[in-house]
Amino acid sequence: MSSTPTYRAGEGRVSAVRRARVGHEVVEVDNGLVRLVIAPALGGRVLSAVRDGREFLHRNPELLDDALGARDPRTVGPHDGPMSAWRNWGGDKTWPAPQGWSGPGEWAGPPDAVLDSGAYACEVDVADDGSRADITLTSGDDPRTGLRLTRRITLAAGRSDFSLRLGARNVSARKVRWALWNVTQLPGHPAERPGDGVWLGTAGSGAPDTVDLVAGTGRPRVEHHGDLLHVPAQDVVGKVGFPDAAGWIAHVGPAGTWTYRFPVDPDAPYTDGGSRAEVWMEHPLDAPLGHLGGLRPRHRVVECEALGPYRELGPGDTTALDGTVSLGPRLGAVTSVGEHAWWGEPLRYTAGKVTGVCVPSGGGPAAVLLRDTAGRVLRRQPLGECGAGSPLALDVRLPAGPDAVRVEVCCGRDVLGAVAVAD
Repeated sequence: MSSTPTYRAGEGRVSAVRRARVGHEVVEVDNGLVRLVIAPALGGRVLSAVRDGREFLHRNPELLDDALGARDPRTVGPHDGPMSAWRNWGGDKTWPAPQGWSGPGEWAGPPDAVLDSGAYACEVDVADDGSRADITLTSGDDPRTGLRLTRRITLAAGRSDFSLRLGARNVSARKVRWALWNVTQLPGHPAERPGDGVWLGTAGSGAPDTVDLVAGTGRPRVEHHGDLLHVPAQDVVGKVGFPDAAGWIAHVGPAGTWTYRFPVDPDAPYTDGGSRAEVWMEHPLDAPLGHLGGLRPRHRVVECEALGPYRELGPGDTTALDGTVSLGPRLGAVTSVGEHAWWGEPLRYTAGKVTGVCVPSGGGPAAVLLRDTAGRVLRRQPLGECGAGSPLALDVRLPAGPDAVRVEVCCGRDVLGAVAVAD
């Protein structure tokens, strides 16, 4: 690996370039499809995620200018205090959970002088052939939690998604118990289209679909659509948790569709009433909320949050949480998120016909396959080229023979989705 940028316009190679901004330095990572801007000095966060010229992340215009420089350089740096003192830059960051102020087993932030507003060390590695870039961010050692956090962001060539590997190490001499907690701030907006808002799948684990967590001005409204949950766009300050989350969360808004896929451990305990995912919503208020530490929201923001399980860590022990983020068009509801595609209309096979609408994260020749119990391909129907981050609509007649048991949709080497052939 080399830190030398190897991107050439039009070749689909990945670049990673350090650039000076007012008050701090950023790293711009670009593969021609997705451009990320990472701010190591601002708590190691991703401040910008752009696809087709559209910004997906919220960033605070009172603190940042259009070039992501600090409007006042004196605001850059560690700070602590009550919630009213928090400099909420926006973007995507990692915190420890649970959050609280009642004892040492709860993270009393934000603000927080190390993990949220402290500077992170930053390593930039770009493959010599331009196929990928890895940005590794490492926090300072936090005396309150005993943790050192790491965030590894990987962007590959020809992809409309990127991976996010989170890590925590116990750098103290005591046992600690924490969960990794990734928080992504996206722009909120008044309701415009029926499919706008946050979508989650449920796992059928027997855990409650939702649990109320924080009521600022109220609790976010959640709608049930079979095994899908929908948090529509709404003006409320509050948080709801999802103990039965299936390992994905998606937000649909004017910029497009943002999805986050992460693993869940059905046998492990989770914080906040067992929540595997959470949604916080806020909108501008005329006065601060005294019961929330004087917090006074000034913007419409939707936070999509993914949590790892509680882990007890002895000195030197580590825990990790892997995730994948994709950026795509605004199609309406998200019905599932797979490893290589998300689906707006679910994949179905009925009476010899394959239907559904998905958005693949990679490009290449697409096809529908019929397989038998041994995994052998019985029939293959080419679909032409599919583009990374572009919708792929299926309306294919492919009658199954007596040995067919499975339908697969593929793009290049990626399996976008699969469904059983009904008897």
